[in-house]
Amino acid sequence: MCAITAALLLFPGSALDSVWRLNPEAHGAMQSFGKWSILLMTTLGTGCTFAAVGLWCGAMWGTWLAVTILSINIIGDLFNALARQDYRALIGLPIGGAMILYLMRPHLYSAWKR
Repeated sequence: MCAITAALLLFPGSALDSVWRLNPEAHGAMQSFGKWSILLMTTLGTGCTFAAVGLWCGAMWGTWLAVTILSINIIGDLFNALARQDYRALIGLPIGGAMILYLMRPHLYSAWKR
């Protein structure tokens, strides 16, 4: 999704622009960042890719990177709910929290010690 978003921002007016109809608020927000939005989406996508590879390999750094990304996402959801009164963002709190709890299960620590 980050790659698609970055491509849509990099090539405005393309045939894929109709995708923005799914979330027009996001389109406006991304456009307000200008070219920085492309860097933001590329950085986010790269971080998620590294976290996925780390989790796949069972590396401790992959788990910590995933937990960090999920924590930042939870903070963002809280901000959107409180500051922007977008209460739909609250659905991300239990989902992100459950994912963090899953990643931090004690049996994973034994896999790291191998």
